[in-house]
Amino acid sequence: MWCGGDGYVVRMQAEPRPLNAQDRWGFNEGTHSTLYEVLGAHLEQGGTTFRVWAPAASRVCVIGDFTGWSVPVDLIGDPSGVWSGFVAGAGHGDVYKYRITGPDGGEPFDKADPVAFKAEEPPRTGSVIWDASYGWGDDDWMRERGARNALDAPISIYEMHLGSWRYEPGGYRAIARQLVEYVVEVGFTHVEILPVMEHPFYGSWGYQCTGYFAPTSRYGDPEDLMFLVDQLHQAGVGVILDWVPSHFPADAHGLGLFDGTHLYEHGDPREGYHPDWDSLIFNYGRNEVGSFLLSSAMYWLGIYHADGIRVDAVASMLYRDYSRKEGEWVRNEFGGRENLEAISFLQMLNRTVFGAHPGIQMFAEESTAFPSVTAPVDVGGLGFGEKWDMGWMNDTLTYIGRDPIHRSHHHFELSFRMMYAFSENFTLPLSHDEVVHGKGSLLAKQPGDRWQKFAGLRLLFGYQWAQTGKKLVFMGSEFGVEDEWNHEGELAWALLTDDEHRGVLAWVTDLNGLLRSTPALYELDNEPAGFRWVVGDDAENSVYVFLRFSGDGEPILFAANFTRVVHENYRVGVPVAGVWREVLNSDDAAYGGSGVVNRSVTTDEVSTHGYDYSLELTIPPLAAVFLSPAAPPPP
Repeated sequence: MWCGGDGYVVRMQAEPRPLNAQDRWGFNEGTHSTLYEVLGAHLEQGGTTFRVWAPAASRVCVIGDFTGWSVPVDLIGDPSGVWSGFVAGAGHGDVYKYRITGPDGGEPFDKADPVAFKAEEPPRTGSVIWDASYGWGDDDWMRERGARNALDAPISIYEMHLGSWRYEPGGYRAIARQLVEYVVEVGFTHVEILPVMEHPFYGSWGYQCTGYFAPTSRYGDPEDLMFLVDQLHQAGVGVILDWVPSHFPADAHGLGLFDGTHLYEHGDPREGYHPDWDSLIFNYGRNEVGSFLLSSAMYWLGIYHADGIRVDAVASMLYRDYSRKEGEWVRNEFGGRENLEAISFLQMLNRTVFGAHPGIQMFAEESTAFPSVTAPVDVGGLGFGEKWDMGWMNDTLTYIGRDPIHRSHHHFELSFRMMYAFSENFTLPLSHDEVVHGKGSLLAKQPGDRWQKFAGLRLLFGYQWAQTGKKLVFMGSEFGVEDEWNHEGELAWALLTDDEHRGVLAWVTDLNGLLRSTPALYELDNEPAGFRWVVGDDAENSVYVFLRFSGDGEPILFAANFTRVVHENYRVGVPVAGVWREVLNSDDAAYGGSGVVNRSVTTDEVSTHGYDYSLELTIPPLAAVFLSPAAPPPP
């Protein structure tokens, strides 16, 4: 139900309607993208209609608060495998489950609703009848977000875990009040939230999901999450939701053996069990499972106004032998290792969501060299908008972990990325996965004494922001947390009383400001014309210098020194004569640096690096420097 005015009100549920022949056809064909309109619990006058897919069940009942949990109410099955029934008196906020008897009879078992719109707060596992109504105020954002999410837009993403960012009573709404102010001040363009879908085990960070249509109740009601998204939008910040269609936990109340058979998952453990995560794998070859997952993605994009989805563990979906030894996996029909059904699902997913919501973005966490992840589906690609560059992340973190005296022997760990940088549309991630399980924080990864660690961290961020591709950092890294992430606590905000930590935050803030204001740093992120090496082979000095260009050819020069010594009188070629102004320098005292700066440099008519003009720079130790041509004086 939509209402006019300055904003609009959206009900979580569409107007209740019957499950018609077109629904059944789309569901069974694998193309139904709005199952939440017909399955699940839908309030109607005087009660609630329940619908659940359980084709192999011999009996399905609903039990809940409305019957005192003692009198099961039978549902009626149809040829499509959907069981339906109306329960008088079942109302908003009532808890319920389905009591299912398998195909061979026996003891019934209780399951949560796969399409529940709200779940009880863990450790309770019931589903909740919920018909949210929320008055959105993000009209302007929704009209303009296509430009904010575009491949040629400046995008820097703040990845976060809601439960351990900063604790204040009040859940989603309290987080919103603090998060909006912080993200706007630091200048990130987007927030990416680790999975908010309901999950029984908090320590899974949401990656072991049971509620594919229910935001976790740990932080409030569905309307409260809508408020969080709405407030970010009104402040000009996009929202990306992490989403896990690759696997799901085997908790008794969840999707596993849902109707007494392997309904959502493969029965053969070589296809249906994930050894890395002790979880079950969706059967992408079953069309109804595809409709379920497709509808889940569409639900978060439509009902919750998400601006994008980051699809977790795509590599594990693409390959049947992922993390398996020979004999532990089943080849596809052509004898290969690719999961053809998963590939088809991902193509359907991206084609559908971009068609329905053209202003959104889709991110693939894909860690292999699988081709054409971000190529359009109609030319054989998977159809994602962006792919996480895991190769860049691994090479970069390996390199910065080396003592500077050894880096000259590993120079091409950093420069190698440009061999493939334009093969996909890339996002450069320094994510939560890199600061847990004994890996240490980004600050702790830096070699040397305390000053060198902070200088190295600022250099890392400068290099990341200068590179082609969108940027992502995990919460806390932006001010140099010293310990690795612990989901049981909150970030060590007290560190911001220290000048060194405030210096890192000020540096990231200024990097975000430079990114937003400098088209050369984002317009041609995915075009070779947007990047040119000036110095890529100076292994002896561990120096990298390159130019970035805007669509109209405006340049910005980046120089990085990965050693502990100052490089003076370092000559680099540039395409524009005149004065070049230093716009950012990570060694500036304002950020905690030693104060070795250039301020402004005038070109000489000395040819080098393919240019007629050149600059003599002073490149500080463990530092990143950005320079741009000064505007010519007015005539």
